[in-house]
Amino acid sequence: MPSGESIPDTIAAVATPAGRGGIGIVRVAGPKVPEIARALIGGLPESRKAVLRSFRDAQGERVDEGVALYFQAPHSYTGDEVLELQGHGGPVVTHLVLGAVLDAGARLAGPGEFTRRAFLNGRLDLAQAEAVADLIDAASREAARSALRSLGGDFSAVIAGLVAGLTELRALTEAMLDFPDEEVDSLHRDDASRRLAQLRAALEEVLVKSRQGSLLRTGIHVVLAGRPNVGKSSLLNRLAGAERAIVTAVPGTTRDALRESIQIEGVPIVVVDTAGLRESQDEVEQLGMARTRQEMARADVVLVILEAGKLEAPQGPLPEAATKINVVNKVDLVPGAVAGRQGNEVYVSAKTGAGLEALRAAVLEAAGWSSRGETVFLARERHLRALATARTHLDAAVLQVAQWEFFAEELRLAQEALGEITGRLSADDLLGEIFARFCIGK
Repeated sequence: MPSGESIPDTIAAVATPAGRGGIGIVRVAGPKVPEIARALIGGLPESRKAVLRSFRDAQGERVDEGVALYFQAPHSYTGDEVLELQGHGGPVVTHLVLGAVLDAGARLAGPGEFTRRAFLNGRLDLAQAEAVADLIDAASREAARSALRSLGGDFSAVIAGLVAGLTELRALTEAMLDFPDEEVDSLHRDDASRRLAQLRAALEEVLVKSRQGSLLRTGIHVVLAGRPNVGKSSLLNRLAGAERAIVTAVPGTTRDALRESIQIEGVPIVVVDTAGLRESQDEVEQLGMARTRQEMARADVVLVILEAGKLEAPQGPLPEAATKINVVNKVDLVPGAVAGRQGNEVYVSAKTGAGLEALRAAVLEAAGWSSRGETVFLARERHLRALATARTHLDAAVLQVAQWEFFAEELRLAQEALGEITGRLSADDLLGEIFARFCIGK
């Protein structure tokens, strides 16, 4: 450790979820691990070897019995000395063990502090650290797979490749600033333009995959809107595969928003059934319609449900921001009507299920998902902003090829934006915001 640098605290937390379980794990990390191990279990176990021990408090009384695992620095999750005490999973006994650890010299860890130490110790970069939380919070199998790829460094490797290309182009550009020979300058201008075009194409590909992956994190908010009795609730039930909404022939049955979580091709989707939009003097129904408009304003995709043979649009304006799909329901009641996608409309039958596959595909397409079997990156909003900023600077660099000083500056700013993704250039307040969203003990 460099001279003058303070020795980090030893931190501890319960690493398993709250409540009863078969096992409760208390994780400890920091320089006092050997001292704490002597106090609680009588000594430091051999590294990476599970041993059965009694866990004792400051008075020497046994509070639990279980497995102790020691990971010697730097070969641990955080890069510090790490001790894990795996005891019984009752909340009382687990907190007794944690209390004994704190009495022995550790302090309680904050949210995400173990993973933050792994980042600060160079065990993970920032994108990998965020992938830990994304893997825990994954709402689908595809999201979990994508998070695992990011944790393994796939996303970071792609960003590192872009940064390396920018670094090489910047080096050539800086050399041109020192040796502004006209003939060489002309050759370099062509070479710089070629390299820049390759970088822009590569960045655009990363941005597309990142936007796709962000859907796996955040999901798609889909709202069913239409007049009463066009089959919104029936369609929700059909999409959910269960009777979630009450269906009757009485108009205005749905008074409040009803949400159901589903998955389409591994993409998490929240479908919201809403009150029918029509003229009504009923105060409760009016409140329901007001909530319908609030849901539509927040939606990613609005399915405007129409009834085959009538095609009466819902009364009142529809939101401009959301992507809208016209869904013509009850095609089973119209002789000769064909279910499926026809132009900008999707014809379905909530009763028979006809046309539902076409509707599912239309929802994914409207939200920006493309099921081409390619690897996607489980990007966060800050990743998308950084990539978009880098693209803006590379686009600006195209206009500055003849002016090396400005060209070099745009390249520098693009590289700086990409560096924020992996944490090469991250302010302390950004790190605090990121790790504060983690669970304690991770």
